[in-house]
This record gives sequence, C-alpha cells and structure tokens, in this order.
Amino acid sequence: MFRRGSKLDPAQVRDRRGMGGGIAAAGGGIGILVLLVGALLGVDLSAITDVTSTGNSTSQSGDLLANCETGEDANTSEDCRIVGFVNSIQAYWQQEFTASGARYPQAPTVLFTGFTQTACGNASSAVGPFYCPADETIYIDLDFFGELESRFGAEGGPFAQAYVLAHEYGHHVQNQTGVLQRIGNDREGPQSAAVRAELQADCYAGLWAGNAVETGFLEAVTETDIAQALSAAEAVGDDRIQSATQGSINPDTWSHGSSGQRQSWFLRGYHDGTPDSCDTFSGPI
Repeated sequence: MFRRGSKLDPAQVRDRRGMGGGIAAAGGGIGILVLLVGALLGVDLSAITDVTSTGNSTSQSGDLLANCETGEDANTSEDCRIVGFVNSIQAYWQQEFTASGARYPQAPTVLFTGFTQTACGNASSAVGPFYCPADETIYIDLDFFGELESRFGAEGGPFAQAYVLAHEYGHHVQNQTGVLQRIGNDREGPQSAAVRAELQADCYAGLWAGNAVETGFLEAVTETDIAQALSAAEAVGDDRIQSATQGSINPDTWSHGSSGQRQSWFLRGYHDGTPDSCDTFSGPI
C-alpha cells in the first residue's frame, strides 16, 4: 500500500495513549464539542461529558511513533499506517491550498485511550474520532476501528481507517474556509447545514483518495481500498444507525446524512478530483 522508500513524519501524530492515569467520572454537565460536526462519523456529540480524573491526560509522547520512519514501517505497523495516512492527507491539502494561493496550517492527530483533554473540553473515547476547531486537532482512540466493524458492521481494513481520518481532516479544511461557522443552529434535518458539512467532509475524503498516489506516500489505490471506504461510509449513515438502534428512521433528526448520501459524496470527490465538486451547500442534497 505505502511506498517503501517514502519518508514519514511522525511529528504530525501525537501519542497520549495510556496516559489517563485514573478513572474518569462524570462532571457537572454536557461538554459540547465542535458544533456537532466533528464527532464519530455518525454519532452525536451530545454523548460527550465533562470528565475529571486523578491523573494527567494531557501528557504527550512520541516514543511509540518514533520508529515510524518509512512507508515500509507503515506497511507493517498500524501506528505507522496512521502516520502514513495523516502525512498523505495533509500533503494533499498543502498542495491544494498552495495552488489556490492560500496557506494550509497543519493539524496534528492525537491518539488517546479512555479520555483526553482538548481545547473544546474533555472527551471520552465513546464519542469516536472528532475534530476540535479551537485547537485545530483531530482526536481518535484507535479502538474505534474495531467498533466500526463489530458495532456498525463495516468491512474494516486499512482504507476504512483512511476514510475516517480523511473525513476528520475535511473538517479541518472547513474550519479554514469558514464552512463550520456557517452551521449555526441548523444542526438537524436531511437538508440541514450540519448534514451538508458532513457530506462535504465525506467528499473531501474521496477527493484525497483520488489524489493520494500523487502525494508520494501510496503505491496505488485499489478497488478493494475504495470498497473498504464505502463500507465504512455506509455503516455510519444516519438511516442505518437509526434503523439498528431505534427500529425506525427519522430524517428530521439527521445530522450526518444517509448511508447512500455518504457513499455518493465520497465517490463524487474520488471520481471528480477537484474541491469544486464538493459543493454540498448549493441546491438539494
């Protein structure tokens, strides 16, 4: 998957795993993060609670990632694979921003277990991957990838991981372009700004996938890779999650879009290959 001689930059990924140091306990209320647009590709951020701990969850360590030096490392280690995907995704957006005369500020990905502190508040791993615009950082507990298969029924595989990461970096791009600020209180419904933002992030994930080889990190993107990404997108559609958890589907409460929409917009980005193809805010979706 990764080019063996490609050089990885592990500094783009920070490791807080195992540094919670205590038992998390519910605090004084709900900690809302990222305007309902950065959490688990299909789960509402209202699941985030304020947490306290007897330990320090803000420590950072690069020791476990220091050996992630080449694409060969990314092919043999999940940790290094995450580094490789993050490097490739950010290299793509760096190129796009530069081409349009803009500056792309790199966003780190933080790996954590249990819970962690962010500039958006405290968060537990129960919310899944999320982007915090206040510190421009992606947070993820890698156990989520197992849940994506066992709980949500996704096929799994490396490119399911890539889809998740690329989607969250899509939110980082939206933070730079002002899209996140457009959401306001329009957070529910099949045509809501929240759904449009999530589908645009899916399209941006497909956009990266269609251009990933040109970043110099990946050998090729195969049909199997795309099938893994599409399976992940399907698994976290609002309709599929509602059907599985409620036994019924209510589009009026959607915040991320249906399985079909999420797959469709990923494919649009993948096949069309330009950011202009990801305009989810014009017309019906």
